[in-house]
Amino acid sequence: MAYDADVIVIGAGLAGLAATAELVDAGRRVILVDQEPEQSLGGQAHWSFGGLFFVDSPEQRRLRIKDSHALALQDWMGTAAFDRHEDHWPRQWAEAYVDFAAGEKRPWLHGQGVRFFPVVGWAERGGYDAQGHGNSVPRFHITWGTGPGLVAPFERRVREGVARGLVQLKFRHRVSGLSRSAGSVDTVTGEVLEPSDAVRGKASSREVTGSFEFRAQAVIVTSGGIGGNHDLVRANWPERLGTPPERMVAGVPAHVDGRMLGITEQAGARLINRDRMWHYTEGIQNWNPIWDNHGIRILPGPSSLWLDARGDRLPVPLFPGFDTLGTLEHIMKSGYEYTWFVLNQRIIGKEFTLSGSEQNPDLTGKSVRGVIDRARADVAAPVKAFMDNGADFVVERDLSSLVRGMNALTKEPLIDEAALHRTIAARDREIANPFTKDLQVTAIRGARKFLGDRLIRAAAPHRILDPKAGPLVAVRLNILTRKTLGGLETDLSSRVLAQGGEPLPGVYAAGEAAGFGGGGVHGYRSLEGTFLGGCLFSGRTAGRAAAKSVS
Repeated sequence: MAYDADVIVIGAGLAGLAATAELVDAGRRVILVDQEPEQSLGGQAHWSFGGLFFVDSPEQRRLRIKDSHALALQDWMGTAAFDRHEDHWPRQWAEAYVDFAAGEKRPWLHGQGVRFFPVVGWAERGGYDAQGHGNSVPRFHITWGTGPGLVAPFERRVREGVARGLVQLKFRHRVSGLSRSAGSVDTVTGEVLEPSDAVRGKASSREVTGSFEFRAQAVIVTSGGIGGNHDLVRANWPERLGTPPERMVAGVPAHVDGRMLGITEQAGARLINRDRMWHYTEGIQNWNPIWDNHGIRILPGPSSLWLDARGDRLPVPLFPGFDTLGTLEHIMKSGYEYTWFVLNQRIIGKEFTLSGSEQNPDLTGKSVRGVIDRARADVAAPVKAFMDNGADFVVERDLSSLVRGMNALTKEPLIDEAALHRTIAARDREIANPFTKDLQVTAIRGARKFLGDRLIRAAAPHRILDPKAGPLVAVRLNILTRKTLGGLETDLSSRVLAQGGEPLPGVYAAGEAAGFGGGGVHGYRSLEGTFLGGCLFSGRTAGRAAAKSVS
């Protein structure tokens, strides 16, 4: 029986590139299909900050961070909180991933030319007990070159496969079906879409110009999740996170539509943990959008006052950067879909970083001079652009004007100036001496004991209302869609499992489509820096396993 290739990979994001690169190394013939044009090669990873989770890395050790495999596994399991029968494979993937992050992950990437920013970030700090959610130590390593810098070596390996005649790149090919002509799933069918010159991230045409059918001995699904399909996000929204938001800003382009999850399920795959998802609570509308409803996430330091829609502080430990989904649950049960950061220019200049490769031109462009200039600036240029142009930003010299601006951005004028002044003034009194009952102030002081935070992430404690630290800033924060944590159930060889738990013959999955491994390696929550790494680890695993399975 004739095949068009040994393996068909569906989805040209980071997981698909990693899988294809491994297949090329094994000398296998691959067809890589994607519904988007070639300029979107690399998928969501291109837009990312390039954050990676490592354990006991050289970067950590240089900063005197004492990390270990045991501590990382404790943090992962406390954060994931696996509690379902279907968590059997996700739990095994979690153990394997922590092994990878503490072992060969960094040297494997370093050997391909990937380098890392020397200051390690501390994401998802938790704030509960030792066995609860959060990173006990900083583990967020930024790729030098951000997302594009991480995509580059895998794109290079795939294009070398093209040059060797091992890889066919089939862009504008939208898959609509998986089927069997023998015992295994070996046939991929779909529509050919008209050519598109849409720039990366922009919506491309869905005009159909033809059809296709490819056959191979194995199929790897690396098509991503549902974050761009807000109707599907709401349909899968879990009751534990409150009422689904009516309005969300989009952290991913519209083509991240979840289409292949349903198609693979129709072919016999088991889709698990549909209700587990990861959305951010610090989303702002991009003043210079690339895709429709484009949102950017603020990566905040610990000092901003986080207020609900009525101006009340969020409860402990829902401080900036501590517990994303705990904060999301609180917000969605409050009756409102937005919150506020209230701060001043000194804090925003020290503590605000914007997620995304395009928002960090110095890191993305690997410019040492740019990094130095950012550190010297009162406010980094990308952040200043949002202060000047962002629809969610209010910048004023006095509190009365700030409150008027805040209330002008919302349907109801919910912020009371006198109450807000009392809240801020009470917090400011806690700064006067080294003792405090305010746990956020304690967290700020604790953060500054870490050299990385002291240098670039945590402003020295000071009064928010200090005129010398002004002007005052308020930022309306929106729910920002991002990741699907559930997905196609896979064993440790990335084989997709059928409803009965047996492998679906010929089908593998990786990346977000597989819940980054197993159908949900993160459980209920993420430690951050684990999405790109999950794409790489599961993509590599799928590519190697599929290569061994074909004759």
